[in-house]
Amino acid sequence: MAKTNAIAALAFLITTSPFVLAAETPATTGTGAPTAADLKSLTDMRVGIIKAALQLTADQEKLWPAVESAIRNRAANRQSRLQRIVELHDEAVDPLKDSNPVELMQRRADRLIQRGDDLKKLAAAWEPLYKTLSDDQKRRMSFATYVVMRGMRDAVEHSLEPEEDDD
Repeated sequence: MAKTNAIAALAFLITTSPFVLAAETPATTGTGAPTAADLKSLTDMRVGIIKAALQLTADQEKLWPAVESAIRNRAANRQSRLQRIVELHDEAVDPLKDSNPVELMQRRADRLIQRGDDLKKLAAAWEPLYKTLSDDQKRRMSFATYVVMRGMRDAVEHSLEPEEDDD
């Protein structure tokens, strides 16, 4: 019964999240980039879907806070990087004018190192919990991760689409 309820909840979240993400609000209409609230909402949904799909036992629940913290930390760092891209775009700065290619490579390398560190921290947080998951939980985790990542990609792509005027 609990398994059926969890599957039904996951199916509900998966089928309704595109509608929630597709709804335009005054804060997101025409901005071309997801807002901080949009990104936080996506992270909240991602965390909720994965946790619901796993159906953690009481012992596994004790390991979840570290995983959730690592997910949220990685998402916050991603949000900072995206915000910086938006700021650079808004400044309409020509990246090739008066630029130093070596400095550009160094900044890019620093960002890649941060992304790698975030991913290592996430893997380290998941490892103890993953070792306790049943085969069924691991299968649901793989499925939920795929669905969540696809939904996030689709939401970001949707927010970056140019508005079409009906006039």
